[in-house]
Order: sequence, then C-alpha cells, then structure tokens
Amino acid sequence: MKIVRVKLSPEAEEVYKHLNEEAPTSKTERMILKAVNQKVELIKSNPHYGEPIAKNLIPGEYKLRYGATNLFHVELPVFWRMLYSLTDGESEVEIVAFVLDITDHKTYDKKFGYKK
Repeated sequence: MKIVRVKLSPEAEEVYKHLNEEAPTSKTERMILKAVNQKVELIKSNPHYGEPIAKNLIPGEYKLRYGATNLFHVELPVFWRMLYSLTDGESEVEIVAFVLDITDHKTYDKKFGYKK
C-alpha cells in the first residue's frame, strides 16, 4: 500500500491560514476548515476520493503553474470547493495529493468558465 502525502499550493495554504485565523470568531470559516481537514484525511485513505474533472476542462493556470495532468474536486460546506491533483511522490511507495485550491463557488465557476 502506498503512502499518501497531502501538500498545499501557496494559494491553498493562504486560504487555509485565513480559515484558521477566522475560525475562532466565524462559524462559517470554522465549518469550512473542519470540512477541509476531514476531506484531507479521506484523501489520505483514498487518493481518488474526489470527483475527477475531465482533462479537457482542467484550467490552463493549473496546467501551466503546476503541470497538472489530472484534477479532482471535493465539495465543502457553503458551496466551497477543494481542488487537488495526484502525482508520484519521491519514492515508489508514495503518492502526493497536491491541493491546488480551496475556493468559494463564485471563484470556482469563474476558473472553469461557467456562467450563471
């Protein structure tokens, strides 16, 4: 069985830090943060937990910036999304789930070119 490590992109880490800072005083941020932590654990136990996104729908920025060739999304409370990509780790017994983004629904729709 391969070990699954979860890493955050700088953008995802920024949102994660913000959620941690706001969680003590905001119920919404606390709820999203708790869900992110739960989903990370689920991804560690099953890297294919999220819904796969078709290769032709992967936003160009993820392909350019991170070389993403696969993408999965996980739904979070209040219509937020967490997007991650799977890559080989540094050894043959490791998979890295690279969290590219933790975003609200409006930003998610904009990245994927969805219109109202």
